[in-house]
Amino acid sequence: MPAFLLEVGTEELPASFLRDAIAQWRSRIPQSLSDHSLTSDAVEVYGTPRRLAVLIKGLPFQQPDREEEIKGPPAQAAFKNGQPTPAAIGFAKKQGVEIDALQVRPTDKGEFVFINKSIPGRPVAEILTELVPQWILGLEGKRLMRWGDGDVRFSRPIRWLVALLDAEVLPIELVNASKIVKSDRISHVHRVLHPELVTIAQAIDYVTTLRSAYVVVDAEERTKTIKEQVKSSVQKLHGYAEIYPDLLEEVTNLVEWPSSVVGKFEAEFLNLPTEVITTVMVSHQRYFPVFTTADSKELLPNFITIANGDPKKADIIAVGNERVIRARLADGQFFYKTDLAKPLESFLPQLEKVTFQEDLGSLRTKVDRIVKIAEQIAEQLQLAADQRQNIHRAALLCKADLVTQMVYEFPELQGVMGEKYALASGEPEAVAKAIFEHYLPRNADDILPQTITGQIVALADKLDTLVSIFGLGLIPSGSSDPFALRRAANAVINITWFANLPVNLAHLLEQITTDFVAAYHKDQKALIAALRDFFLQRVRTLLQEEKQIDYDLVNAVLGENDPEYTERALKDLLDVRDRALYLQQIRQDSTLDHIYETVNRSTRLAAQGDLDTQQLEPAAVVKKELFQKSSEAAFYDAIVDLVPQTKAAQQSRDYQLLVTALGKITPTVSNFFDGEDSVLVMDPDPEIKRNRLNLLGLLRNHARVLADFGAIVKNL
Repeated sequence: MPAFLLEVGTEELPASFLRDAIAQWRSRIPQSLSDHSLTSDAVEVYGTPRRLAVLIKGLPFQQPDREEEIKGPPAQAAFKNGQPTPAAIGFAKKQGVEIDALQVRPTDKGEFVFINKSIPGRPVAEILTELVPQWILGLEGKRLMRWGDGDVRFSRPIRWLVALLDAEVLPIELVNASKIVKSDRISHVHRVLHPELVTIAQAIDYVTTLRSAYVVVDAEERTKTIKEQVKSSVQKLHGYAEIYPDLLEEVTNLVEWPSSVVGKFEAEFLNLPTEVITTVMVSHQRYFPVFTTADSKELLPNFITIANGDPKKADIIAVGNERVIRARLADGQFFYKTDLAKPLESFLPQLEKVTFQEDLGSLRTKVDRIVKIAEQIAEQLQLAADQRQNIHRAALLCKADLVTQMVYEFPELQGVMGEKYALASGEPEAVAKAIFEHYLPRNADDILPQTITGQIVALADKLDTLVSIFGLGLIPSGSSDPFALRRAANAVINITWFANLPVNLAHLLEQITTDFVAAYHKDQKALIAALRDFFLQRVRTLLQEEKQIDYDLVNAVLGENDPEYTERALKDLLDVRDRALYLQQIRQDSTLDHIYETVNRSTRLAAQGDLDTQQLEPAAVVKKELFQKSSEAAFYDAIVDLVPQTKAAQQSRDYQLLVTALGKITPTVSNFFDGEDSVLVMDPDPEIKRNRLNLLGLLRNHARVLADFGAIVKNL
């Protein structure tokens, strides 16, 4: 069984493109082979900064032969008086068969001419020659470039191609204007350790041939090597190295023959905040910081880098790295001292010179909006005076560090430096902490704000962004979300859930949009509608994807085009979460099964009546004098007993009270439907029918306090 090797040699690829390209080939190439009826034992995708490669093992020599049914023209057009027409003759000629091979068969659209054609499999070499350019040029990525003068787009210029089917070179060309890259068996390897070209004798020899020339093509192997070398190096320093996953992945894709290098810097720089030093190392220089212990945030004056050069020159490489880090840390030290020379509040006027969004004014204007929204949230939650004072102060100062020299140079430190500068300025710890926390969560894996002050300011900041950007009509569509509005809305919901904040989001949106419309003269009705829909979509997504709630149970608590449930969800995000989680729980322990049939049947029939969905009291809508069967009276009495249980469940959000009560009423309702004393709900007498439908409507309404049972799918 032959093996096929494709290596695309390039100038140094960005680490992010290499990562994405490997992932794309791992999914697309097996599918491409399958689409052409080709099997394989393994598809191994490799990549280094200078190459992207795939080694396919266990290919067949050719496609399997196959039988194919080919449909031709309608029979009445193919034959006239039993004789073939030009249409039939042309079809047969095109397919390479005699007229006698044509068969007439019935279809849904009448009789048509068919042939059964035996198609021999094509040689695998021929197919691969066609597929390879598609695999290469089909790669997607950011900022693809045109190389040469033509239209071929790739992340970096392609310099060589290796295409081997076992030991045979497959003739493949990439043509781009005057530049032509032809396939060969020659590969470029490590620039420093093996500047000579290498010849790959057979496809299966690829990994070992390149390893002998100081290129480890397997990214997972390089990752393992880097981790081992960092661990070994840090043990000699008697410290602990934090191996950040993103940094590890990036460094892996920046080297072909990894070797660790230990560097040092002056201990005086340790007076800088740890976050400044680690940001310089990790984000700007791709170095691994060294801590005193695994549990400590105290740094040692050392770092570890992963070089792609000659390991024998490690000392020279270290000197160069030390020179760079020393200059960056000196800059940081200067910025830090300069910023600390004045209080954080003094930076506020400079925010007037920074634009938040061209149609929304400056960051200083945004701060004023955040302050007001934070006060509105605090008012809703009826927080104490000292808490409100801290929230006001944190909201006022939350963006001040953006115009400090440190954050200007290192934007990743926004909030981090704000907290430190606030403490240095004598601000309360709660205020300082909130300045950092109001940016949380910064990504899907980040923590949420832990303090009430940070939570409120975070909500205010994100709600202002959502209302303001939506107010300009810049609503996310498809995958486009340049202002990260989905993340902001998710954060609003998750912070509310995490902190159990009884926030009335519907009322907040009314307040915030009223102020926005007054300032920017927009349509408030359309703005609120768009925001409500957006938040409901986010709630639905978070319940299903993060809370793992079944889709039908999410529909049951949010309703489907049900204004009552929509309003309820936006007024009380905690309630919609608790109801969804509780429904999932009683589905899993089978409690839901015990009440489902009765409540669902009642809900379906009640839809044929005219009772509103809010009424819970039977005396207001049921006439006892119209009862004809004892089952009706029993049903009525059971509803009377249900009322206090439902109201208690509403008040306490302890929905077990309601479900227990619904479980007790189930036999009574079953007797109403199917017992010896059962009734015909749709009685010919309209008054009696309405009375019975109202009984069912009342049961439906009590159940609706928990969920819309009509949306729940049985035995999902």
